[in-house]
Formats: sequence, C-alpha cells, structure tokens
Amino acid sequence: MSEQPNVAILNPNDILTPEELAKRLKVRPTWIYEKMRSRSGPRLPHFRCGRYLRFNWPDVCQWLRSTAPKQRRAA
Repeated sequence: MSEQPNVAILNPNDILTPEELAKRLKVRPTWIYEKMRSRSGPRLPHFRCGRYLRFNWPDVCQWLRSTAPKQRRAA
C-alpha cells in the first residue's frame, strides 16, 4: 500500500492573475497589491510562478470570509 503525500490539487480555472482577481472582486488592481502587503492586516493569499503572481480562488474566498466584519445580532 503506497501512501501519497498531502498535495493540494489546484484547478487551473481557479488560478487567477492580479488583474483577473481584481475584475472578479470588482476592485482596482492596486487594491489587490495593497492587500498583499503585511502592513494591511492579514495578507491576501498568493503564490509565485517564477516572477508572476497568482491567486487560488478558493483561498481568496476563505480569506474574504475570515476578514469580513462580524455582523451583530439585534437584541
């Protein structure tokens, strides 16, 4: 019985460029770059393919949920 390493399987359709991510989130590309900086709070998850930045859409969705303001219930 061979054990396979824990390797994340990426769907090629979920890999986005900064410009594609900005368009999907309806923000400017400069907002994407700002959220990648550590001084802006939790960093937007990304990875590099050589000199190119890429984003995994499911990771970005999780990041958005974790950074969203918590809603208060009415008393």
